[in-house]
Amino acid sequence: MAILNPRIHHTAIDGGAFQNEIQERNIMGVPAVFMNGAAFGQGRMTLSEIVNKIDTGAEQRAAQALNQRELYDVLIIGSGPAGAAAAVYSARKGIRTGLLGERFGGQVLDTVDIENYISVPKTEGAILATSLKAHVDEYDVDVIDVQSASRLIPATAPGEPHQIETAFGARLKARSLIIATGARWRNMNVPGEELYRTRGVTYCPHCDGPLFKGKRVAVIGGGNSGVEAAIDLAGLVEHVTLLEFAPAMRADAVLQAKLRSLPNVTICLNAQTLEVEGDGSKLTGLRYKDRVSDAEHRLSVAGIFVQIGLLPNTQWLEGTVERNQTGEILIDARCETSVKGIYAAGDCTCVPYKQIIIAAGEGAKASLSAFDYLIRNTPVV
Repeated sequence: MAILNPRIHHTAIDGGAFQNEIQERNIMGVPAVFMNGAAFGQGRMTLSEIVNKIDTGAEQRAAQALNQRELYDVLIIGSGPAGAAAAVYSARKGIRTGLLGERFGGQVLDTVDIENYISVPKTEGAILATSLKAHVDEYDVDVIDVQSASRLIPATAPGEPHQIETAFGARLKARSLIIATGARWRNMNVPGEELYRTRGVTYCPHCDGPLFKGKRVAVIGGGNSGVEAAIDLAGLVEHVTLLEFAPAMRADAVLQAKLRSLPNVTICLNAQTLEVEGDGSKLTGLRYKDRVSDAEHRLSVAGIFVQIGLLPNTQWLEGTVERNQTGEILIDARCETSVKGIYAAGDCTCVPYKQIIIAAGEGAKASLSAFDYLIRNTPVV
């Protein structure tokens, strides 16, 4: 924005290099954006999100514009790997395709190193997300960015369209839908977690790790994500304590061996987090219980990195398509949900192994299934 507009002045501060700035501004999560000296935004924001936040009335105008969109043959909700793959496959069939999403790339944007996407030996999340967007832009896809779905209104009779209501109040109509809304980090759901979110409680070790240089931190979770986070953090912070609820860690053996070899790491098994503590402005520690002895302990830490798995982004589907007890959308081998003409793909579904390459494949499958549905159920004009 500063490059394009001479009236906007911008200063970027590297928190790892200028620790005094971090302490003076009490920043415990990045990116932290200040406008005219006052806090403006916290966490990753796209240019569109920034403009919408500044521009009064932008949401209402966006809703009015979306209400004018013509009927889609297929509307995809979610712009991560599953949604992007579905969009490419749909557009290649020559049908009217829409893609609705909050931020292109989805959770991939929060991933640093990716080394298991076949044919790409190594890449980064932001780079892969850019490649996904570039691929989709090669085709005639109506990309609706910085928008989220708030309600699904299934068709009430054969031949009628399904509808998606957005958070801004707009309604989009489509003959078929593909839900690919992905998943989000699971919360600990303990007292103090929400209060100290971005003030010591964080979910991205790669983003926020440098802010805790030389300090003591805790990692919650002993799966691959938790152990990888602890290994990364051990090279930055004074000490890492990993707390695992179960009697054994679930991470790959090679990762566990690496973790145990580090001198500044403590592993606590059978540890149940009870409460996040702080002084009102920042986190100061946590309480946990030993599930074997029932003894309670207090851990003095400056940061807590929560790595306990994912929850599907499907809460907005209440009362529509069938979901399992964890909220995952139930689909068959063709990615079809319990409602005809509505398909789902990726981390929001019951398909096991939440991997980028699996999500992309499921998105392609859902698109092919939706196309098959359309050619069998769309009247010939």
